[in-house]
Amino acid sequence: MSLDSITENIDEAVSGFFEPIAGWLGDVVFYSVSIGGADVPLIVTWLVLAGLVFTSWFGLVQVRKFRLAVDVVRGKYDDKDSAGEVNHFQALTAAVSGTVGLGNIAGVAVAVSIGGAGATFWMILCGLLGMATKFVEVTLGVKYREVHADGTVSGGPMHYLPKGLAERFGKNGKTLGKVLAVLASIMILFFGLFGGNLFQVNQSYAQVVSVTGGEDGAMGSSGGALFFGILVAALVGIVLLGGIRSIAQVTSRLIPAMAGIYIAACLVVILVNVTAVPAAIGTIIEGAFNPEGVAGGILGALIIGFQRAAFSNEAGIGSAPIAHSAVKTKHPASEGLVALLEPFIDTVIICTMTALTIVIANPASWGEARDGESIGGVTITSDAFETVLPWFPYVLTLAVLLFAISTVLTWGYYGLKSWTYLFGRSRTSETIYKSLYTLFAVAGSLLTLQTLIDLADAVLFSLAVINIIGLYLLAPVVKRELNSFLDYVRVRKAGGSAETGGDTDDETTKATV
Repeated sequence: MSLDSITENIDEAVSGFFEPIAGWLGDVVFYSVSIGGADVPLIVTWLVLAGLVFTSWFGLVQVRKFRLAVDVVRGKYDDKDSAGEVNHFQALTAAVSGTVGLGNIAGVAVAVSIGGAGATFWMILCGLLGMATKFVEVTLGVKYREVHADGTVSGGPMHYLPKGLAERFGKNGKTLGKVLAVLASIMILFFGLFGGNLFQVNQSYAQVVSVTGGEDGAMGSSGGALFFGILVAALVGIVLLGGIRSIAQVTSRLIPAMAGIYIAACLVVILVNVTAVPAAIGTIIEGAFNPEGVAGGILGALIIGFQRAAFSNEAGIGSAPIAHSAVKTKHPASEGLVALLEPFIDTVIICTMTALTIVIANPASWGEARDGESIGGVTITSDAFETVLPWFPYVLTLAVLLFAISTVLTWGYYGLKSWTYLFGRSRTSETIYKSLYTLFAVAGSLLTLQTLIDLADAVLFSLAVINIIGLYLLAPVVKRELNSFLDYVRVRKAGGSAETGGDTDDETTKATV
């Protein structure tokens, strides 16, 4: 029996077993109601509403404190003796690597095909709102993190939900928080294995095959697939062994490099067509409020834009606080401010650059997709670049690989923290997880397992429901932490000691296990 037939049989068996589960959960989590001819997914409404609430609650913190956030990333308010494993910049790039991925390339193309150019406007707006949500969840992640005896750190919803709810609501809050923590760990672990690992490897392998001669090319065989999977698994395994410090060292170089390559390519297309820029911007604005050929009109464009942004930056999902919690700081809100830059980078900059490039280049495949033909998002984006850069598919392949590997690395860390929360932090436990995760990377080049990937998406976004409820209940804690950090900043600006001015001594941030 050949390797191809084995993998095909596995795909069919897994799909047959999990398809009913994936279908049911997907229908529940992504349940939509029809409003004005547009299908409105309630989970997207839930995420956007959180952005609106926190933007109001914290007085446009993403605008008022944007410059302060940049200063914190630059290290202006660093405390060298703070607990933690990585600096602010490394924590930011590690978290961004988990959200910047194929969705920024292919997902955006699909969004502007279904929702028209106007979806770009709403995508930007949703990204701006998501900055406030990210600020809240990451502040809580650092506030209630655990600093272990060996100096490593654990954080995320599995920590701030039980600790925060117990602190605010006593025994009942503690019980509820523990239940939610276990659910959060399971959801993050499941998505990490399938959505953050297997899917990324699968799609990046598909792109490699497409530029190396297709199914008849050097990488099109099952042997080529196995080689690719083992290579990625080896790279991921080596980095994962070093923990967040190793991951942060890689992502702090990888993220700026891949973002720079991708944005530079976008700018080349835009500058070559610079005379078309004003018209393209006009098309985006007009399409946002007066779209043509979009189901549901304005509401349809709005929903598609919001959906792409929400699915891209993952604000409110609860994943990013895991990476940010490892930061070296005594002030939880300092990293919360750093984190609000994440949706700005992911959605407002990178997603918008993709959309603008497609609108300006206006490739034939985009028009065909808008007319209802089934064309892959990567194809549309590639065609847009190819109008100016005929060799761009190779650059796109490099970008896809970098995006995919960085996402696999970060979700490997997220999954590890979920695994150790459920099964303990012993060396044996961690070794079992890391071995399992690298095996999933190998499987990603051989198996599609689309049903499990769909199930993983539904599982992850179901986490947003319980996570955001927790954020609402713990928002007063975040406000206190923000005021504390702002007091500290004022003292520093006035020339005061770094050891004074708003330090928080909450023992929950210093717990050791």
